[in-house]
Amino acid sequence: MNVRKIFITSAQQISMQQPLCHQWMVEPLSSTEPYVRSCEPNYREFLSPIESRRLGKVLKRALVTSLKVMSDSGVTNPDAIITGTGLGCVENTESFLKALCIDGEQLLKPTHFMQSTHNTIGSLIAIHTKSHGYNVTYSDKATSFESALYDALLQFAVTPIKNALVGSHDEVTPSYFTLLKRIGYVGQPGQVACSEASVAMMLQADVATGAWCEVEKMEMLYSPQPDELEAALCGIVAEAQPDAIVAGINNEPANDCGYSKIASLELPIVAYKRAFGENYSASALGVYAAARMIKENRIPQYLLAKGDMPDKVERLLVVNHSDNKNYSFLLLKKCGL
Repeated sequence: MNVRKIFITSAQQISMQQPLCHQWMVEPLSSTEPYVRSCEPNYREFLSPIESRRLGKVLKRALVTSLKVMSDSGVTNPDAIITGTGLGCVENTESFLKALCIDGEQLLKPTHFMQSTHNTIGSLIAIHTKSHGYNVTYSDKATSFESALYDALLQFAVTPIKNALVGSHDEVTPSYFTLLKRIGYVGQPGQVACSEASVAMMLQADVATGAWCEVEKMEMLYSPQPDELEAALCGIVAEAQPDAIVAGINNEPANDCGYSKIASLELPIVAYKRAFGENYSASALGVYAAARMIKENRIPQYLLAKGDMPDKVERLLVVNHSDNKNYSFLLLKKCGL
């Protein structure tokens, strides 16, 4: 799709692992609880106490991961800010609705209302960085990040932008965890923990040095027939010859059956949700993890779900699906190949 070469030059995460670092590759944090909230960084390193106090959790996480990525990549004003979020600022939404139920329409706090919409995240980043370019938010449940990333690749193809800040951010409150558990999305026996995620990454075009990896190809399919899904998957594998497949396996049968086609391939399978858990922005953590594994040329042993450890990590195919309907294939490769 892209004529220009697109690279991931920096990425950061706040999740159930240690925040704003890559220690999960060597010293992963684990939990036997079905619901785990994110490990919070020291926000005072990035935000003033006043600013930090008035922002909700997901807004602080999104802003801090974005600022760290911009600092690492040397981009001060992104040409585009494209955000994905399944739930948006659900904690602020709950606070506003609870106050509405208790107090009626009297004495409501305007801050909770103003920060309750999904596109507040992208707007906050743009205001903080004084960025006036393309700014879009996608809210498509578990495919929100894929929609944001695909849009970014389209912008590189049809506009002269040089960089794009792409992120996906979701928080899960205790009450919302109860709802997600009730519908069978999380909290099932043997399933990975329900978690939270805030991921930001900088995409840049035609970067000479210092990038983590190159985004070689991306495809998205909606409700493919089994033969169509198999043809698409086998076609990418045959053409790209990836060293491993990074998949959204989470130990829940209804979810994992969507990855049955990749299980039949003679390739190692990496289950990134063992480290990061399940949430609507988990696929962003999968792409972040794949990019980091290419950067360091190794795969953590505890994430290997099938096959032998590959001799090299130069090409990884990231496969995700949502509800066995929305499938995405993202091929990342080592720079210079």
